[in-house]
Amino acid sequence: MTDSARETPELPPKTPGLTLISHEGRPYRFDPGALCLELLPTGGPGAFARYEVLHEPADLMAWARRSRLADGLDLAVGEGELSDARVFRDALFLLTADRANGRPLQPRHLEIVNAAAAEPPLVPCLAPDGSPAWAPGATGTRLLSTLARDAIDLFSGPYADRIRECGAHDCYLLFVDTSRPGRRRWCAMEHCGNREKARAHRARNATGPT
Repeated sequence: MTDSARETPELPPKTPGLTLISHEGRPYRFDPGALCLELLPTGGPGAFARYEVLHEPADLMAWARRSRLADGLDLAVGEGELSDARVFRDALFLLTADRANGRPLQPRHLEIVNAAAAEPPLVPCLAPDGSPAWAPGATGTRLLSTLARDAIDLFSGPYADRIRECGAHDCYLLFVDTSRPGRRRWCAMEHCGNREKARAHRARNATGPT
């Protein structure tokens, strides 16, 4: 995450991923590649707390509607669950950053994720028209359990070695590279990819012949 990236409460995207707003006010698409990682741009530990957008239960409910969860999730979130969500997110943020940078995973962060996963998750069901829906009783605790289970699947699955941090020098957005060639470097080509290419071009011109 950079000073030029924050989550925005825009309309729900039509494709997986998030709409972020650059420091210059330009929207761009960021697909972290997994449901659990979509939670990370809502804030974070330490210096990343300045990006916090989960200030009240309605903010978490709004995030869920913008996530890649199927439409129609009728979620109820209490104040305690909102606090739990921020603690969970911060632990997952640090676990993901450690995994992306080849550092050992910290037991205290694993405990938080595992404890969330131990709770009952959201329950999917079929609507009368055959479309996917959610069973009544969706809560913040069930949401966190679903996110935690998704994180466990990610960290223990075939894409675990593709968990990465954006390659830009000032960006810390985290994603999993699910592309076939496995060569994704940027949070978004239209944002950091283009910025870094322009930066490298300027550097080459500055050191080239005059």
